[in-house]
Amino acid sequence: MLADEKHHIVQGEYFVSEDPRAVVSTILGSCVAACMRDPVAGVGGMNHFLLPGEGAGQEGLRYGAYAMELLVNGLLQRGARRERLEAKLFGGGRLLKGLTDIGLQNAEFAERFLQDEGIAYGGGSLRGDHARRIQFWPVSGRVRQQKLVGDATAFAAESRPRERRAAQEDIELFDDFGAGRRPAARETGNDLELF
Repeated sequence: MLADEKHHIVQGEYFVSEDPRAVVSTILGSCVAACMRDPVAGVGGMNHFLLPGEGAGQEGLRYGAYAMELLVNGLLQRGARRERLEAKLFGGGRLLKGLTDIGLQNAEFAERFLQDEGIAYGGGSLRGDHARRIQFWPVSGRVRQQKLVGDATAFAAESRPRERRAAQEDIELFDDFGAGRRPAARETGNDLELF
């Protein structure tokens, strides 16, 4: 068996692949990542955005509207069809009380985008008061979420690749909701997996 091909993205980036060995990861606090795929075409990808709505120029990469369009277009360019796209959303945490809840705004934007675009929403893990490390296998649709310790340090972790210790509650998600079923979830200790 061949090893996974690992790819890490930070805010303002996205990654698309049809390689069954590909696994893409990111670390999220208030940011949101969309894990999207076309199970028939065997292609999927992930993005990571910092702010809801739209931005201009190079700053646009950090905004949800641009990040979602880049991901969808990247999938379509590799043979995906819009009507078969499935997505899971992660992040949107509120890590610091007393400040504007940008995580909530990001989560609401991402959910609204999927609804407006008619993209099947297969769940995930939005909101909450913790940071997360997400791993996504784009071809299979498998997602693993690890809750991270040290909430305040998640902001620094979002902007650069960095290994973190998992907290006591990890989640891994797998899915088969393209066949008309809701994603199956399995909790194993600190992990949650969607199939």
